[in-house]
Amino acid sequence: MGTDAGAGLLNRVVGHAGLDEDDVRVRPGKGSRPRTRRRPAHSGAVDAFVTAVDRGRYRSWTGDREITAMKARELGKGGIVVGDRVSLAGDVSGEPGTLARVVRVQPRTSVLRRSADDDDPAERIVVANADQLGIVCALANPPPRPRLIDRFLVAAFDAGLEPLLCLTKADLAPPDDLLAVYQPLGLRSVVLSRPFGSALEDLRALLADRISVLVGHSGVGKSTLVNALLPEAGRAVGAVNEVTGRGRHTSSSAVALRLPGGGWIIDTPGLRSFGLAHITADSVVSAFPEFADALADCPPGCSHLEEGCALDDWVADHGAAAAARLDSLRRLLRSREGLDPADTGD
Repeated sequence: MGTDAGAGLLNRVVGHAGLDEDDVRVRPGKGSRPRTRRRPAHSGAVDAFVTAVDRGRYRSWTGDREITAMKARELGKGGIVVGDRVSLAGDVSGEPGTLARVVRVQPRTSVLRRSADDDDPAERIVVANADQLGIVCALANPPPRPRLIDRFLVAAFDAGLEPLLCLTKADLAPPDDLLAVYQPLGLRSVVLSRPFGSALEDLRALLADRISVLVGHSGVGKSTLVNALLPEAGRAVGAVNEVTGRGRHTSSSAVALRLPGGGWIIDTPGLRSFGLAHITADSVVSAFPEFADALADCPPGCSHLEEGCALDDWVADHGAAAAARLDSLRRLLRSREGLDPADTGD
């Protein structure tokens, strides 16, 4: 029905009933209400730090209390992860049974990502806003996995995190050989053995006033280390299988724990692989800075996998440790190309 015809019909109905036009309610049609992208201001929202995520509930710390919250509908489908800085509205009392709303997520300063495999395009955010990556590696039981360490280092450099090598179980095996491999990188490191002594205090100093995420293979002692630093944390500790050398996953999800003197430790589940599908080949190569000078002599477009790569001559002059690092780099590059898909660092 046209506009004029509709208006005429309305006038006849009004006149027949003895009503004024103002007495007739007319439902506006679709599109008659102007759309707006304006969102609620939430000017009284409370800033908080996300410490744990569990089935759509976000445990957050405000500085004097812990608050459980859900995501506000206006935030859409964007994910919220441990380490995110958010703003909370609603009931922010933190009382048992209360539920606030996450109404804003602040821009992230860093994002640590991984993929399931090197050929899996789906990224998974491990944590946000960390500034230090604590790579926990046992010297024995289970044995060290340098290729997994190298993957962690690539992810750390790509995310802009400062790596810290934490070698545990030094009472079972010496650290010298593993430290020699990474000495050219100038990595900070701490060597720990049981019972923990002054090295634990050295680690406390390196963690103070920073947001540090701990990563490592299952069974390397991450939870034991966290419990030593924070006895009240009560992180579950699992045994290592004597036959396979594999540990049981004792942490099922990431959780952030406050350090008494300032700073946070984010404990993550034990990892048996760490995919790097989201990181470019050039970024992978740049995570091996000891090869920087030699790379300048590579032929244009060198993939560093074929004959004629200048890295071969460089390594020949720098010993076994350099050769092991080049082997690790090439394994990573081949895995990205689908030439060695089983090599995920295990």
